[in-house]
Amino acid sequence: MTPKRVVIIGLSAVIVFGGGGFVAYRAIENASAPPPDPLSLEDLGRLAGGDFGAPDPEADALKEAALQAYKADKLKEGRAANDDPLDVIEIKKQAPGGDGFPPANFPPGSDPSPGSNKATAKAMLSSFGFGADQWGCLESLWHKESGWNERAMNRYSGAYGIPQSLPGSKMASAGSDWQTNAATQIKWGLGYIKGRYGTPCGAWGHSQAKGWY
Repeated sequence: MTPKRVVIIGLSAVIVFGGGGFVAYRAIENASAPPPDPLSLEDLGRLAGGDFGAPDPEADALKEAALQAYKADKLKEGRAANDDPLDVIEIKKQAPGGDGFPPANFPPGSDPSPGSNKATAKAMLSSFGFGADQWGCLESLWHKESGWNERAMNRYSGAYGIPQSLPGSKMASAGSDWQTNAATQIKWGLGYIKGRYGTPCGAWGHSQAKGWY
């Protein structure tokens, strides 16, 4: 065997066995590493909003365009633009789909219950770090958005559910039953508010100033 061939065989052995040893070492090191820190409520809120670090400009633009279209229609009808904020809402007979979710039928015999939905939201406030002083703002905000009806859809933007998620399928991050379950919609909505506005009163203030949140 020539000296050159001996060198080649030696180098190949180093690469194969040395590389395998490195891979094994890294696997052991990764297995013994501590688990990553769990996501905070703020992080979950940002995820629920569809963007981990910033607002969703596309959704914001759609909300603003929908508001302007609504005002234009009101002016054509000769009525005040904000005569009835719930005029913009239609109550769906079938839950909309989107992002891989087909339209869903509402459970037989079930009807929206704004009073029960409010009670559910009020009970969830503290789990998101909100005090009782935030309830009035949340109640006003979601009355304006949907009348606390889990079947509400904005005629102009297509936003859906109690918190008026745009698109509605964003609420799937809180549960696959987002189309029909008021509690899932509320959970997503509270996370969205926390992640983007900090508090329901922060969201309500933005809604009062801009017409959307």
